[in-house]
Amino acid sequence: MGLVYADIKLTNESDLLLVRRNIIDQDGVKQLDLRMLVATGAYMLSINENIQAILQLPFVQKRRAQNADGRVVEFDVVGPVRVEFKDRMSMCMAMILPGDSEPLLGAVPMEEMDVVVLPLEQKLAVNPGHPEYALMRI
Repeated sequence: MGLVYADIKLTNESDLLLVRRNIIDQDGVKQLDLRMLVATGAYMLSINENIQAILQLPFVQKRRAQNADGRVVEFDVVGPVRVEFKDRMSMCMAMILPGDSEPLLGAVPMEEMDVVVLPLEQKLAVNPGHPEYALMRI
């Protein structure tokens, strides 16, 4: 299987709360459309410092995570961030990767959005088992 990428929209969820409270206009919401690597082996959403500079997500905590090379590294965690793919949405936290590292769409937001990887087509898709709605296990 080759690498799978998906077109994802990221939005600062705190900004959306400010819009609902009539504190800022919709024009003030920080959001970004980007192509992300679908990383089924990663748990969390991971964005880089450049993306964080645009979205300005609030700092939540520091967490340790194991890189693909096995090293344990401490990362800042920010959020909440709204993640959208087609008609699906998830709200989650994001780990900040250094510099312009490739952003990763991890398993947690994918599970919440109920999307699947189609390896032969090398694409991310809405789960064909329930195309009208996201179904989660509780």
